[in-house]
Amino acid sequence: MSRIALIHALAHSVAPINDAFAQDWPEAVRMNLLDDSLSADLARGGRGLDAAMHARFEALADYAVGTGADGILFTCSAFGPCIERVAVRHAQIPVLKPNEAMVEEAVATGRRIGLIASFAPTLQSMPPEFPPGTPLQLALAEGAMAALNAGNGDLHDSLVAAQAQRLQREGCEVIALAQFSMARARSMCAAVTGLPVLTTVDSAVAALKRRLA
Repeated sequence: MSRIALIHALAHSVAPINDAFAQDWPEAVRMNLLDDSLSADLARGGRGLDAAMHARFEALADYAVGTGADGILFTCSAFGPCIERVAVRHAQIPVLKPNEAMVEEAVATGRRIGLIASFAPTLQSMPPEFPPGTPLQLALAEGAMAALNAGNGDLHDSLVAAQAQRLQREGCEVIALAQFSMARARSMCAAVTGLPVLTTVDSAVAALKRRLA
Protein backbone atom coordinates (compact mmCIF):
# COMPACT_ATOMS: atom_id res chain seq x y z
CA MET A 1 0.00 0.00 0.00
CA SER A 2 1.48 3.33 -1.08
CA ARG A 3 2.20 6.04 1.49
CA ILE A 4 1.93 9.57 0.09
CA ALA A 5 3.28 12.65 1.82
CA LEU A 6 1.24 15.78 1.06
CA ILE A 7 3.21 18.93 1.84
CA HIS A 8 1.20 22.14 2.07
CA ALA A 9 2.09 25.83 2.16
CA LEU A 10 -1.55 26.93 2.39
CA ALA A 11 -4.08 25.58 4.87
CA HIS A 12 -6.78 25.76 2.19
CA SER A 13 -4.97 23.13 0.12
CA VAL A 14 -5.39 20.38 2.71
CA ALA A 15 -9.07 19.55 2.22
CA PRO A 16 -9.22 19.58 -1.61
CA ILE A 17 -6.38 17.12 -2.12
CA ASN A 18 -7.51 14.81 0.68
CA ASP A 19 -11.02 14.81 -0.77
CA ALA A 20 -9.62 13.92 -4.19
CA PHE A 21 -7.59 11.05 -2.75
CA ALA A 22 -10.62 9.78 -0.85
CA GLN A 23 -12.63 9.72 -4.05
CA ASP A 24 -10.06 8.62 -6.63
CA TRP A 25 -7.46 6.62 -4.68
CA PRO A 26 -8.80 5.75 -1.22
CA GLU A 27 -6.32 2.89 -0.79
CA ALA A 28 -3.37 5.28 -0.55
CA VAL A 29 -2.14 6.09 2.94
CA ARG A 30 -1.84 9.86 3.32
CA MET A 31 0.19 12.03 5.65
CA ASN A 32 -0.19 15.82 5.70
CA LEU A 33 2.57 18.31 6.52
CA LEU A 34 1.50 21.97 6.71
CA ASP A 35 3.75 25.00 7.04
CA ASP A 36 1.56 27.98 6.18
CA SER A 37 4.43 30.38 6.88
CA LEU A 38 6.00 29.32 3.56
CA SER A 39 3.48 31.20 1.42
CA ALA A 40 3.28 34.11 3.85
CA ASP A 41 7.06 34.52 3.94
CA LEU A 42 7.30 34.32 0.15
CA ALA A 43 4.59 36.95 -0.32
CA ARG A 44 6.07 39.48 2.09
CA GLY A 45 9.77 38.68 2.07
CA GLY A 46 10.84 40.14 -1.26
CA ARG A 47 13.70 37.64 -1.50
CA GLY A 48 12.01 35.13 -3.78
CA LEU A 49 13.01 31.48 -3.64
CA ASP A 50 16.35 32.01 -1.92
CA ALA A 51 18.70 29.49 -0.31
CA ALA A 52 16.81 29.61 2.97
CA MET A 53 13.53 28.72 1.25
CA HIS A 54 15.19 25.84 -0.60
CA ALA A 55 16.55 24.53 2.71
CA ARG A 56 13.09 24.60 4.27
CA PHE A 57 11.67 22.50 1.44
CA GLU A 58 14.51 20.02 1.67
CA ALA A 59 13.94 19.66 5.41
CA LEU A 60 10.23 18.96 4.93
CA ALA A 61 10.96 16.39 2.22
CA ASP A 62 13.67 14.71 4.30
CA TYR A 63 11.20 14.34 7.15
CA ALA A 64 8.56 12.86 4.84
CA VAL A 65 11.00 10.34 3.38
CA GLY A 66 12.11 9.46 6.91
CA THR A 67 8.56 8.42 7.76
CA GLY A 68 8.55 5.96 4.86
CA ALA A 69 6.82 8.00 2.16
CA ASP A 70 6.69 6.27 -1.24
CA GLY A 71 5.88 9.55 -2.99
CA ILE A 72 5.66 13.26 -2.24
CA LEU A 73 3.15 15.73 -3.61
CA PHE A 74 3.65 19.43 -2.92
CA THR A 75 0.39 21.35 -3.05
CA CYS A 76 1.40 25.01 -3.52
CA SER A 77 2.28 26.04 -7.04
CA ALA A 78 4.52 29.04 -6.29
CA PHE A 79 7.59 26.99 -5.30
CA GLY A 80 8.52 25.11 -8.47
CA PRO A 81 12.33 25.47 -8.31
CA CYS A 82 12.39 24.34 -4.67
CA ILE A 83 10.37 21.26 -5.53
CA GLU A 84 12.59 20.46 -8.51
CA ARG A 85 15.62 20.42 -6.22
CA VAL A 86 13.81 18.10 -3.82
CA ALA A 87 13.02 15.77 -6.75
CA VAL A 88 16.74 15.51 -7.53
CA ARG A 89 17.57 14.97 -3.87
CA HIS A 90 15.02 12.14 -3.56
CA ALA A 91 15.15 10.68 -7.05
CA GLN A 92 14.29 7.21 -5.73
CA ILE A 93 10.61 8.17 -5.29
CA PRO A 94 8.11 10.25 -7.29
CA VAL A 95 8.20 13.91 -6.21
CA LEU A 96 5.52 15.95 -7.94
CA LYS A 97 5.00 19.64 -8.26
CA PRO A 98 1.33 20.42 -7.70
CA ASN A 99 0.73 21.59 -11.24
CA GLU A 100 3.00 19.16 -13.10
CA ALA A 101 0.29 16.68 -14.08
CA MET A 102 -2.25 19.38 -14.94
CA VAL A 103 0.23 21.15 -17.20
CA GLU A 104 0.73 17.94 -19.15
CA GLU A 105 -3.02 17.40 -19.40
CA ALA A 106 -3.71 20.98 -20.49
CA VAL A 107 -0.99 20.97 -23.13
CA ALA A 108 -2.25 17.65 -24.50
CA THR A 109 -5.58 19.27 -25.40
CA GLY A 110 -3.81 21.40 -27.99
CA ARG A 111 -6.08 24.32 -27.16
CA ARG A 112 -5.56 27.87 -25.92
CA ILE A 113 -5.27 27.66 -22.13
CA GLY A 114 -6.56 30.20 -19.65
CA LEU A 115 -4.60 29.91 -16.39
CA ILE A 116 -6.18 31.42 -13.26
CA ALA A 117 -4.47 31.93 -9.89
CA SER A 118 -5.54 33.59 -6.66
CA PHE A 119 -1.97 33.88 -5.30
CA ALA A 120 0.00 36.36 -7.42
CA PRO A 121 3.46 34.66 -7.19
CA THR A 122 1.96 31.60 -8.87
CA LEU A 123 1.56 33.58 -12.10
CA GLN A 124 5.32 34.19 -12.06
CA SER A 125 6.50 30.68 -11.19
CA MET A 126 4.05 28.49 -13.10
CA PRO A 127 4.07 29.70 -16.75
CA PRO A 128 7.70 28.59 -17.34
CA GLU A 129 6.57 25.04 -16.57
CA PHE A 130 4.58 25.01 -19.83
CA PRO A 131 6.48 24.13 -23.01
CA PRO A 132 7.71 27.14 -25.00
CA GLY A 133 5.10 28.35 -27.41
CA THR A 134 2.12 27.04 -25.44
CA PRO A 135 -0.88 29.32 -26.10
CA LEU A 136 -1.36 30.56 -22.56
CA GLN A 137 -3.28 33.49 -21.11
CA LEU A 138 -3.01 34.47 -17.44
CA ALA A 139 -5.56 35.87 -14.99
CA LEU A 140 -5.35 36.81 -11.31
CA ALA A 141 -8.55 36.42 -9.30
CA GLU A 142 -7.87 39.43 -7.08
CA GLY A 143 -9.46 39.19 -3.67
CA ALA A 144 -10.27 35.49 -3.98
CA MET A 145 -7.59 34.31 -1.56
CA ALA A 146 -8.59 36.97 0.97
CA ALA A 147 -12.21 35.88 0.66
CA LEU A 148 -11.27 32.26 1.31
CA ASN A 149 -9.16 33.28 4.29
CA ALA A 150 -12.17 35.13 5.65
CA GLY A 151 -14.37 32.08 5.29
CA ASN A 152 -16.34 33.37 2.31
CA GLY A 153 -16.04 30.49 -0.11
CA ASP A 154 -18.91 31.67 -2.29
CA LEU A 155 -17.19 35.00 -2.97
CA HIS A 156 -13.94 33.17 -3.71
CA ASP A 157 -15.67 30.97 -6.27
CA SER A 158 -17.48 33.85 -7.95
CA LEU A 159 -14.26 35.86 -8.30
CA VAL A 160 -12.50 32.90 -9.89
CA ALA A 161 -15.47 32.24 -12.18
CA ALA A 162 -15.50 35.88 -13.29
CA GLN A 163 -11.92 35.50 -14.49
CA ALA A 164 -12.85 32.28 -16.27
CA GLN A 165 -15.59 34.15 -18.12
CA ARG A 166 -13.13 36.88 -19.11
CA LEU A 167 -10.66 34.33 -20.44
CA GLN A 168 -13.42 32.65 -22.43
CA ARG A 169 -14.35 35.98 -24.01
CA GLU A 170 -10.70 36.47 -24.93
CA GLY A 171 -10.57 33.20 -26.84
CA CYS A 172 -9.40 30.60 -24.31
CA GLU A 173 -10.71 27.09 -24.92
CA VAL A 174 -9.62 25.35 -21.70
CA ILE A 175 -9.55 26.77 -18.16
CA ALA A 176 -6.82 25.64 -15.75
CA LEU A 177 -7.10 26.45 -12.04
CA ALA A 178 -3.55 26.88 -10.80
CA GLN A 179 -3.90 26.17 -7.07
CA PHE A 180 -5.28 23.32 -5.00
CA SER A 181 -7.34 25.78 -2.97
CA MET A 182 -9.16 26.80 -6.16
CA ALA A 183 -10.50 23.33 -7.00
CA ARG A 184 -13.73 24.19 -5.18
CA ALA A 185 -14.53 26.69 -7.97
CA ARG A 186 -14.34 24.12 -10.76
CA SER A 187 -18.06 23.50 -11.16
CA MET A 188 -18.93 27.21 -11.19
CA CYS A 189 -16.23 27.94 -13.79
CA ALA A 190 -17.53 25.13 -15.98
CA ALA A 191 -21.11 26.32 -15.59
CA VAL A 192 -20.45 29.93 -16.57
CA THR A 193 -18.08 29.17 -19.47
CA GLY A 194 -19.15 25.80 -20.86
CA LEU A 195 -15.44 25.00 -21.23
CA PRO A 196 -13.38 22.10 -19.88
CA VAL A 197 -11.95 23.07 -16.48
CA LEU A 198 -8.82 21.32 -15.21
CA THR A 199 -7.67 21.30 -11.60
CA THR A 200 -4.29 20.52 -10.13
CA VAL A 201 -5.99 18.30 -7.55
CA ASP A 202 -7.55 15.75 -9.88
CA SER A 203 -4.62 15.64 -12.28
CA ALA A 204 -2.08 15.14 -9.49
CA VAL A 205 -3.91 12.23 -7.85
CA ALA A 206 -4.29 10.47 -11.19
CA ALA A 207 -0.60 10.92 -12.00
CA LEU A 208 0.61 9.57 -8.66
CA LYS A 209 -1.75 6.62 -8.87
CA ARG A 210 -0.39 5.70 -12.30
CA ARG A 211 3.17 5.81 -11.02
CA LEU A 212 2.67 3.97 -7.74
CA ALA A 213 -0.53 1.93 -7.72
